[in-house]
Amino acid sequence: MENKHRIREIRERIRDENGKKLSGTAVANILGITPQYYYEIERGEKNLSAEMAARIADIFGVTTDYLLGRTDDPDQIVEHEQSVSKLPALTEKDERDIQKELEKIIKGLKTGSGFAAFGGVDIDELDEEDRELLIASLENSLRLAKRIAKQKFTPKKYRKN
Repeated sequence: MENKHRIREIRERIRDENGKKLSGTAVANILGITPQYYYEIERGEKNLSAEMAARIADIFGVTTDYLLGRTDDPDQIVEHEQSVSKLPALTEKDERDIQKELEKIIKGLKTGSGFAAFGGVDIDELDEEDRELLIASLENSLRLAKRIAKQKFTPKKYRKN
């Protein structure tokens, strides 16, 4: 089944608080996009970005793999070659290194002129929720990068299986 049909099929199975089918307009409002743009996604006329796929999957309560037609089980995530669950665990030293790097990035964001500055916007100018989401995203990215680097650069004879 193509994902364009799957998106519509999932939406039509969902009921709102009044027991009515969830409309595309309601989904568009939740996503903060125009209904026309949402329906173009549903019809397959617009490419679905990773971010938009994740947001739609969250609204529908399914995985992006199911939404995109990679699996027929709405709860199953297709295993990728470099699955996060297969990556090496982080040590206490790794955690300390991640926190130090995160502090450097945050400091750069606070000055607006550091290596992590974006458009001269200071991190303190963001609202509290956006600031927390940004920091959590940066921390998760640093953790994943560290785990991938450990897998990639640790010689096989030293890896723990």
